[in-house]
Amino acid sequence: MLALYIVLAVAVVFVLWIIGVYNGLIRLRNRTKEAWSDIDVQLKRRHDLIPNLVNSVKGYMTHERELLENITKARSQAMSAQESGNTQDLAKAEGLLGGMLGKLQIAVEAYPDLKANQNVGQLMDELSDTENKIQASRRFYNGNVRDFNTKMEVFPTNMIAGMLKFTKFEFFEIEDAKERDNVEVKL
Repeated sequence: MLALYIVLAVAVVFVLWIIGVYNGLIRLRNRTKEAWSDIDVQLKRRHDLIPNLVNSVKGYMTHERELLENITKARSQAMSAQESGNTQDLAKAEGLLGGMLGKLQIAVEAYPDLKANQNVGQLMDELSDTENKIQASRRFYNGNVRDFNTKMEVFPTNMIAGMLKFTKFEFFEIEDAKERDNVEVKL
């Protein structure tokens, strides 16, 4: 009879442990999805600001029309990548768009009249703030991905995660090393 109680106690402890592991994985997965949603919100904000900025700047910057057109194309590519849900494509498109916006910021500084325009100044401040929020959201997302993936890889949680068909998340990274370089604008 004592052996039966011991077996039952071990079984209960094992079931409770599995429940704890499962709940921990679910908690981390949901945090990671929330972090991805935060990136999504900031990217949407960025995509909404760009047309306003481009339209405000167009009247002043007739010489930089190609830059403005490239920004519009990069925005469209980023929005398409965002809709596809592919992390790698989105990271690449957003890296390209970020580089273009950096070029625009430098070009705006070359035009004193444009720089003094309140509307453009406010939009540039909003865009700069959004870029900072995107970077913070990416770091937060990548931290959650790291935590989730680590939990899935460590023993003995990896066995439970494998049996329950949990899959790893991909980090949000810039693929092309050139995108990490400083932006150079030649006027």
